[in-house]
Amino acid sequence: MNPALSRAKSPEILAESRELLMSRRCELTGKGTQVGHNVSHANNKTKRIYRPNLQTIALASELLGNSYKLRISMNALRSVDRNGGLDPFILKSKDSVLSPKALRLKRAIAKKAAAKAA
Repeated sequence: MNPALSRAKSPEILAESRELLMSRRCELTGKGTQVGHNVSHANNKTKRIYRPNLQTIALASELLGNSYKLRISMNALRSVDRNGGLDPFILKSKDSVLSPKALRLKRAIAKKAAAKAA
């Protein structure tokens, strides 16, 4: 067995590799690709991939006073609008579905909100 493969990776390396692997995943909702079938009239089934409608969008944070580019699905954009903007949406969302970039943004927003409340 190769000793380089058996060595445990540090959390920083794992976070960097996770950031690189999230190419077809929404940064806010975690929505990714799904697999299904094309079904013909003769009921023949062939594999196909359903991809989320991802777009790079600049969203404005009212608390931080900046806009941030995120690669999100159009479903997530509708959810952000419905929840009153980026700040309330990202504060409500679970940490497990957010990308590392969105997680850093959530922490900055939470810190700014706590400072403003105090």
